[in-house]
Amino acid sequence: MLRNERNFSKAKNRLQRILPVLLMILCITVSPYAASRASAASAAPSHIDAVLLIDVSNSMNKSDKNKIANEAMKMFIDMLSTQGDKVGIVAYTDKVQREKALLGIKSAGDKEDLKNFIDGLSRGPYTDLAVGMEEAVKVLENGSDPGHEPMIVMLADGNNDLNEASGRKQSDSDKELKAAVEAAKQKGYPVYTIGLNADGKLNKNILAGLSTETGGKAFTTNSADDLPQILSEIFASHLKLKVVPVPSITANGDYQEVTVNVPNGSVLEANISIMSSKPVTAKLSNPAGKEVAIPSDKVLLSKSSSYTLIKLLSPEEGDWKLRVKGVPKDKIDINLVFNYDLELKLDALPSKSYGKGDTVDISSHLFSNGTEVTESSLYQDMKAVLLATDKDTGQVQEIPLDNSGAEFKGAFEIKDNHEYELKVRAEESSFYRESDVLTINAKTGTVATTPSSAGTPAGEEPAEEKTSNTLYYIIGGIVLLLAAAAAFWLLRSKANRGFVGQMVVEVLDNNTGEKTYPQYKKLSGFRGKFTLHQLLQLAPELKESEKLVFTPGTNDRLLLRSGEGITVERSGRAADTSRGLEMKSGDRVTVSLQTVDKTISLEYLI
Repeated sequence: MLRNERNFSKAKNRLQRILPVLLMILCITVSPYAASRASAASAAPSHIDAVLLIDVSNSMNKSDKNKIANEAMKMFIDMLSTQGDKVGIVAYTDKVQREKALLGIKSAGDKEDLKNFIDGLSRGPYTDLAVGMEEAVKVLENGSDPGHEPMIVMLADGNNDLNEASGRKQSDSDKELKAAVEAAKQKGYPVYTIGLNADGKLNKNILAGLSTETGGKAFTTNSADDLPQILSEIFASHLKLKVVPVPSITANGDYQEVTVNVPNGSVLEANISIMSSKPVTAKLSNPAGKEVAIPSDKVLLSKSSSYTLIKLLSPEEGDWKLRVKGVPKDKIDINLVFNYDLELKLDALPSKSYGKGDTVDISSHLFSNGTEVTESSLYQDMKAVLLATDKDTGQVQEIPLDNSGAEFKGAFEIKDNHEYELKVRAEESSFYRESDVLTINAKTGTVATTPSSAGTPAGEEPAEEKTSNTLYYIIGGIVLLLAAAAAFWLLRSKANRGFVGQMVVEVLDNNTGEKTYPQYKKLSGFRGKFTLHQLLQLAPELKESEKLVFTPGTNDRLLLRSGEGITVERSGRAADTSRGLEMKSGDRVTVSLQTVDKTISLEYLI
């Protein structure tokens, strides 16, 4: 009886915490003006949700014996922002060897976790492209943010090499690959493929087809040394940026100076990648000639055996001086990629109806952090064109736009009773932007535009708002029902809560160095708590693992506690589990069992 009263009290407290949130959602949802406020809100800078899809078959030992692919992928991660980009990793042979769910990058430590995961990848026999592609799509489906730019980067070095003993046929793989590519296409996941052609046997057509079908790009190279450059180009291409080359340096043992020009004040980040097979050191001076410490508050530094990445945060406009010193005769390649907080929007058209013979006046503006850019110098540094596509004939007309003021403007003449798509493209040396597409149907006289580029005449309620108020009240009713359901559920909740997701388990024998293949253990069958020993299916020799206990945490997380004699490490450091070590999706820990001299790696995935 006492236990039931405690459970009821806990449920009541949880209900009191959640009801205000539900009521807030209700108020926001049923407001007739909610949608207009949301559409008027400033758009956040573009963020990436990337899945790195890596072939880790044994053939990579020949194609990339120095594991430059790993270094290139780590450089890609270092180029990402620490303000919300996400990265997932899928390593495959003819099955998924290792997987990391999308991890939101919020600190340098998050990047280190991802890079450590890459360093921990091992290779195995056989290859099946379909297996990797299917899993990459699932990772994005399960964790991609609707407001982010999803992408898959696939690195492969050859054709399928199926295990005959498994009974799987090439036709099976082809069918599954086709389905996975179609799913990526439908969901808007562009696939960027990189084919390593070291042995000349790469099937370029398959990889090129993946990219073409999904709207990505295909790259091939005969040397793994090109991979850092290719990953830079993929990063830039996906965010509508440009790689700005800097003349290569042949090191002479002294500091050699190059100029890094930050073209304007809208640069969020400047990524300076220095690629060299030998160690390099760098110094940096700002446009005022003052030396800036590397690293410092506004200058981040990442290094590996093959690259050095310097990231300037909100850098001052002007010429920065980079001085690089390397080993004599070593070739040093330097690239720049600038990340911008800029959007390009078409202004609302002066008329809602157009037909044959009419002239459409076009104007377009840049926006930074949701605010219109009024600095004419930024417009004048760029070249802008109106791209007018005749949907009936397929012809594309490119019309230069005037950029003499703080806008891009021009005109388009409707020559036939056809359907036309209009968009503005503006570019300069380091980036380009495209507006949303505006459609004019001269057959019916109608104009259609996306919400971000549409305007509403003063004093007039948007048409979509007039027709959707009922929907908001319906949604409001649904939210009330959800609140009632939540109350019912909370009041009936019990202490024995369930688990979600799965745990990836690997066991390393410290005496022989042998490691088991990853085992994926679903957690849905447990209630209240479970031990590591239960997860390992009660293996007698691992009875010591009974001392490590998992219980449910908030927001689908786990709490891990260990008993005396059990060492738990996270990110290479001993962790304090006395009060419960929290694990979110993507977190990894290692557990050392002293009596059997084994190390167990655990990764929690949702």
